[in-house]
Amino acid sequence: MKRKHFLKKLIPAGLVLQNPAVLNINEEDESAPGSIIIPPYLKQGDTIGITSPAGYTTLKDIQPAIDQIQSWGFKIKVGDTIGKRDFTFGGTDDERRADFQQMIDDASVKAILCARGGYGFVRIIDRIDFSKLKLHPKWMIGFSDITVLHSHANRNVGIATIHSKMCNSFPEDWSKAEPVQIETINSIRDALKGVKMHYSPVPNEKNRLGTATGTLVGGNLKTLESLAGSKSDITTAGKILFVEDTGEYMYSIDRMFWNLKRSGKLDHLAGLIVGGFKVKPDDDPTEQFGKTLQEIVLEKIKDCTYPVCFDFPVGHQKNNFALKCGLKHKLVISTSQSTLNEL
Repeated sequence: MKRKHFLKKLIPAGLVLQNPAVLNINEEDESAPGSIIIPPYLKQGDTIGITSPAGYTTLKDIQPAIDQIQSWGFKIKVGDTIGKRDFTFGGTDDERRADFQQMIDDASVKAILCARGGYGFVRIIDRIDFSKLKLHPKWMIGFSDITVLHSHANRNVGIATIHSKMCNSFPEDWSKAEPVQIETINSIRDALKGVKMHYSPVPNEKNRLGTATGTLVGGNLKTLESLAGSKSDITTAGKILFVEDTGEYMYSIDRMFWNLKRSGKLDHLAGLIVGGFKVKPDDDPTEQFGKTLQEIVLEKIKDCTYPVCFDFPVGHQKNNFALKCGLKHKLVISTSQSTLNEL
């Protein structure tokens, strides 16, 4: 394990109040002017529902996650989609929608953990009724394809969510897990319990120095691109945007960052965080794209002055730590260290 390349330290802070709160940090949101709903943090004995709104998975696949979450003192409710399959999906669109809706509507469920990503949430997002979340908010957790949920919830519901690993990332044998696996999964527990998240990624020489304070939004870059122009599209002005991706050609990454630039999403950021990017090798080595990830990003924001952090520990990788989307954070980039602190 080469943690020095990814993360210096994860510093837990004190717990916050268990009651839901509203913060005046989303003034730029069209949907929830001046406010963001913070769901209640979890306590011993609370129930976490596990559902599969995107790809197919089985009870056996998620059993390590169930065992570990129960060891934290939480109860588990397994959704109807676990074990169901409709080709690549965790059941039909109707089945996945109904299962997610039931998790929202069930007052005994205090948080919803998506079992895995893949593809499929965009097929059901417009048919989910989120109205009860405003009355009885609960944390919704996942990443990758679940970026659809984070973006839609931020724009339309005005509720904080947790971007983190899902059930398919839990090791089968906890005693044999790498330290970074343990830390990243425990960060989910900490986020759910109300620990304020503090991260210090190892500085990258291409980082742009500076300080930024703003609401944290973002997720999988390809998914964000696919949501452009839809009612799930996020607003980014005055916010700290984080992005990550996997399995994309370098030219495709360049095209996605052009999309962010041309749609104005890079113009008025408070700060930019670039997480893990697993680049797909060129099919023809003689036709390489010719630019690095850092060059692609910096080219698009050459006229902007906000701080930029590269190699942040988020993405399709082992060092994928929990981030609370929709909450206010402070990003500090200096020559000696980089920090992202939840405020």
